[in-house]
Amino acid sequence: MKKYRVGIIGSGFIGSVHVEAVRRLGLGEIVALTEKQDAKGKAEALYIPDYFDDYKKMIDTKELDMVHICTPNNTHHEMSTYALKKGVNVICEKPMCRTIEEGEDMVKVAKETGLVNAINFHNRFYPMTYEMKEKIKMGQVGDIWSVHGVYLQDWLFHDTDYNWRIDPAFSGSTRAVADIGSHWIDLAETVTGLKVVEVFADFATFHKTRKKSLDNIAFSKEKSDIYEEIKIESEDHAHILLRFENGAVGNAVISQVVAGRKNRITLNVDGSEEALFWTTDDLNNLWIGHRDSSNEILTKDPSLVSNATIKQIAYPGGHAEGFPDAFKNNFRAIYKSIEDKSSPIEYATFADGLREMKICDKIFESYHTNKWVKVDE
Repeated sequence: MKKYRVGIIGSGFIGSVHVEAVRRLGLGEIVALTEKQDAKGKAEALYIPDYFDDYKKMIDTKELDMVHICTPNNTHHEMSTYALKKGVNVICEKPMCRTIEEGEDMVKVAKETGLVNAINFHNRFYPMTYEMKEKIKMGQVGDIWSVHGVYLQDWLFHDTDYNWRIDPAFSGSTRAVADIGSHWIDLAETVTGLKVVEVFADFATFHKTRKKSLDNIAFSKEKSDIYEEIKIESEDHAHILLRFENGAVGNAVISQVVAGRKNRITLNVDGSEEALFWTTDDLNNLWIGHRDSSNEILTKDPSLVSNATIKQIAYPGGHAEGFPDAFKNNFRAIYKSIEDKSSPIEYATFADGLREMKICDKIFESYHTNKWVKVDE
């Protein structure tokens, strides 16, 4: 198999995760990094041999096969379409972009070029969320009646917590819903095989203003004495009711201000035969609920899961696989599409990213109109 030449745009937390996952797979050689500030220092810290402060220069000169875009979502449209038009496959972080119009153009360009295009909805690729999907496909859960869960974080708990995601100029019309709610909805739709067709939402913004540090002290026990008061227009917290295409009902609580919940996802799928429950707090176990017999705990183990799930497991039972492994599994599937255009596409494409943007847009509309809103195709 060819070893692909890879460029990384953005070296923050998530960019570093991309670097690690690509190297673990062994499919790609990371040849360059783009960063606006201190590109040399950041490339050296990640042991990347070349660096740029302009992503176009990197794409134009490094003969890349794949670019990973790990920057704020207001940059994704321009970077993705530039790379595709230059013949470079793209993996883009979520949210996909800022507006529906940008997303539609990204899908259009991807179709025109025929290149691999992917959005990093990695939660599809945990072994036990994959096993949930397989159990539902095999009919073990029966008819799906309800789908519910949460995505909870606390990184914006204090009014001194500030990040570019809070600013609609960077993030778009929604914040918590687009940033982490899109992950939950994509996971729910992928696992169940059902599309959300209608939404009803309520938002809350508990910090009407936030203190943006002017001396770069943020997310620390140390508090800045020099700050700018910023009026907040995006939501800290959302409650969302859902209706699915088969008539199933659902709900999700999405929040970035729940103290002590660092990154908690739960997904419940309740069916006519059994119920399933998974959480990132115990992500190597899948709870299976029964009415007429004892409940079960299925632990991640290649000898216990379905044949289709085995490919998402790298280690024996009892050896935990988590966040970095989901990225690795996702990237493996994406890179396979470069080599084999006929391989099944299980990862999220730009079309999937656009769908999640449309759902988030309808959730935003529902909150502002206080009505159920249909999700258009």
